[in-house]
Amino acid sequence: MSSKETATSNNASKGRHGPGRIKLCYHLAISNAPYILLAPMAAALALRISRLTTPSDLSAAARATVADNLPVAAAVAVAVALVAAACLARRPRPVYLLDFACYKPGPEHVVSRETFMRQSAAAGVFTDDSLEFQRRILERSGLGQGTYSPKAMLSSPPCPSMAEARAEAEAVMFGAIDRVLEKTAVRARDIGVVVVNCSLFNPTPSHAASIVNHYKLRRNVASYNLGGMGCSAGLISIDLAKQLLQVHWSTYALVVSMEIMTLNWYRGNNRSMLMSSCLFRMGGAAVLLTNRGADRRRAKYQLVHTVRTHHGADDRAYRCVFQEEDEAGCVGVALSKDLMAVAGEALKANITMLGPLVLPMSEQILFLASLVGRKVLGLKAGRPYIPDLKMAFEHFCIHAGGRAVLDAIEKSLELSGWHMEPSRMTLYRWGNTSSSSLWYELAYTEAKGRVRRGHRAWQIAFGSGFKCNSAVWRALRDIDPAQDKGGNPWVEEIHQFPVEVPKVQSVAMQ
Repeated sequence: MSSKETATSNNASKGRHGPGRIKLCYHLAISNAPYILLAPMAAALALRISRLTTPSDLSAAARATVADNLPVAAAVAVAVALVAAACLARRPRPVYLLDFACYKPGPEHVVSRETFMRQSAAAGVFTDDSLEFQRRILERSGLGQGTYSPKAMLSSPPCPSMAEARAEAEAVMFGAIDRVLEKTAVRARDIGVVVVNCSLFNPTPSHAASIVNHYKLRRNVASYNLGGMGCSAGLISIDLAKQLLQVHWSTYALVVSMEIMTLNWYRGNNRSMLMSSCLFRMGGAAVLLTNRGADRRRAKYQLVHTVRTHHGADDRAYRCVFQEEDEAGCVGVALSKDLMAVAGEALKANITMLGPLVLPMSEQILFLASLVGRKVLGLKAGRPYIPDLKMAFEHFCIHAGGRAVLDAIEKSLELSGWHMEPSRMTLYRWGNTSSSSLWYELAYTEAKGRVRRGHRAWQIAFGSGFKCNSAVWRALRDIDPAQDKGGNPWVEEIHQFPVEVPKVQSVAMQ
C-alpha cells in the first residue's frame, strides 16, 4: 500500500468510524472549556495591570523585594528545587515498546477445518455425537482454513508427548524471540528481565529457564514464569514487566506470550470441554520493552496504562473456566454456561476503572449525568449511557477468544465492523492463540498502515480466574508496513484481508 493510499484510507476511516459532528463539537467545547472561560478573565486582568503600572516598575519592585528578603528568597528557591527533585524521583519511569514479533508456523502445521475433523476421528476416542458436536462448533467458530496446529496433533494417529510439547514450545518461543531481536538489533546479553506466560504447559525447567539457556542470558537476569492465568496472562506479563522496569535501571524486558497445545488437546466426550479444543490453535508472540530514554526515538509505542480486575472471590466467576477431569478421567478445560455473563461483568468492572484514566471530560460528564439520573433522580426511561470509547482510542485489540465473545463486545461497546476487524480477522486467520492473540491483532492494524503517531490502542483480554485486563498504548511514530516486514506475520498476505466470514461454514465429514 502506497503512502498516498494509506493516508486516504486513514482519512476515510476517521470519517466513517469517528464520532458524529454534533458529538465532536460538544467534545471540543468541553475539552477547551477552561481556555474559553479563562481567556476573557486573563485578558481583563492583563489590561488592568498594564494600566496600573509598567513592566519596569514591576521589575524594580521584584528586585527590591528579593534584596530586602534575601535569606527567605534563598530558602524558598532551595525548597522549590528539593520539591521538584522529589517529584521527578517519584515519577514512574516511562516504559516503551521497542518492537514485537508474532510467530508464524510453517506450512506443515496448517490445519483446515476438515483436517481437524479427520484427526479427531483418527484419534479413536470420540463418540459419533462428540464428533458431530465438534463439527457444529467449527462451522460456527469463525475460524478459517489456514490456522495452525502442532506436529503431534497432525500425525496419524496423533501422538502427544512431553518431548513433542517441548519441541512446540521451543519453536514458538525461539521463533518469535529471534525475530524481535533481529528487528531491534538488541543483544540478548543486554536483556535484564524475562517474563513468560503459558497457562497449561509448564514443565521443569521452566520456559523462562529455556530462554535463559538458549540465549545465554546474563546470570543476574530477573526471570519469571507465569502459569494457569488464562488468555489474559499476556497483559499480566506486560504489567509485571512494567513494574520491574521501575526498579531495574536502563535495561530491556522480554515478554513472551503463548499457549502450548500438544498435551492439552482434550480427548474425551464432555461437551463443555470439547469447545475450547476446537478453537485453540498454535501461536505466540515476543515483546521487547525498555525504560531507556535513549531508545524512545526508535520505539513504536509508550505504555500509558495497565488496568487489572479480578473476580476470583466470586465462586461462579472462579469456576467458569476450570481445568479438571471428566467422568472418564480425561483432563480438559470446562467452560461454564455462566461464562458470557461473568465476562460481561468483568468487562464492566475493568472499563469502570479504565474510563476515568482515558475518557475525555465530555464523556465523563455524560456518564455521570446518566448515573445521577438513574440512581438519584430515579429516571428509568432509556438505557444507561455507555461511554463512547471511540473518543479515547483509535484502535481496538480485543482478545479473539471466539465469535460469541467478539459479537457481545461489539454490541455492548457499540463498535463498528472496522474497529472489530483486527480481532475477527485474527480469529479467522490464526484461531484462538490465547494470550498472544492481542499481538496478532496489533500486527494486523500495523500491516494495514493504520497506526499514526499519537494514536492510542486498547488491548483487552479475559482469562480464567476470572480476570479482565487492559493495556493502553500510544504510538510514538507512524508505522510504515513497508519497513516493518520482519516478525509481522500478515505482511505477505494482508492484501487478502478483510474477508467476509459467513455465520456458518460447512465442514465436510469424510
